[in-house]
Amino acid sequence: MANLKEIKLKIGSVSNTQKTTKAMKLVSSAKLTRTRQLSDQARSYAGKINDVLSEIANRVSKVQDEANVSRAFVPNNNPKTIDIVFVTADKGLCGGFNMATIKTVSRLKAEYESKGVTVRLRAAGRKGVDFFTFQKFELSQKVSDLSSAPDYNRACDFIADVVKDFNNGLTDKVILVYNGFLNMLSQEIRVRDLLPVSLENVSEAENETSMLDIEPDDDGEVLNELTGKYIDFNMYYALIDSLAAEHSARMQAMEAATKNAKERVQTLTIEYNKARQAAITTELIEIISGVESLK
Repeated sequence: MANLKEIKLKIGSVSNTQKTTKAMKLVSSAKLTRTRQLSDQARSYAGKINDVLSEIANRVSKVQDEANVSRAFVPNNNPKTIDIVFVTADKGLCGGFNMATIKTVSRLKAEYESKGVTVRLRAAGRKGVDFFTFQKFELSQKVSDLSSAPDYNRACDFIADVVKDFNNGLTDKVILVYNGFLNMLSQEIRVRDLLPVSLENVSEAENETSMLDIEPDDDGEVLNELTGKYIDFNMYYALIDSLAAEHSARMQAMEAATKNAKERVQTLTIEYNKARQAAITTELIEIISGVESLK
């Protein structure tokens, strides 16, 4: 009977785990719905600000001479120092979501360091901070409660030091890495060159219907202001997109855990029934043997 009690305790424990994982899946589903709505709105805004920035930069490049072009738009193919800004989750239980980002950052770090480039890491998210701290990598900047609750002002504060170091010439390149939302079933690692701003997709043709009118006297000020907004919002959007992907990954992980728990309960129930039948058979044999001994 001791074996039966042990199996019954296991069934109860796994059943409770199944209820927990199912509840966590439902919570993540509700959070994902809200985050996706915010992400869709942010994506539309990010697209517009990128278009405007590209057009202004294209127009400014026509009125500025090469020596006065903003450093934020000058490509640097041989950087000496780079900042890798990456986003991970503050919590686990989301499958390989965090490790995918960490592996990408580690690979980029190794690739650049093999070329003699100094790499500095800036982390948003407890899981990334914990991993690289455990690996004894120095983090130039870290925050552990931003990725779970994205806030525009805090995102601006976080990226401000990165931009300041770039503008002061302390770094030559800024790379943004995060695991973004692709669809309900998958996530996608996104690696972007945040600074210098790439203008590869800017059309060489003038936009005749554009309402923008940039004068040589104010082009630098407008461009610098818009570039700041571009960097700030792209950091904020990365946090939102990463959070949506996190909820999606957690939904899948909890669904798989719930399914596994259900299968484990079924296996334990069969094991329990077999053990109970064996115990009943043993008792019957003992009773029959006792009766036979009395004859």
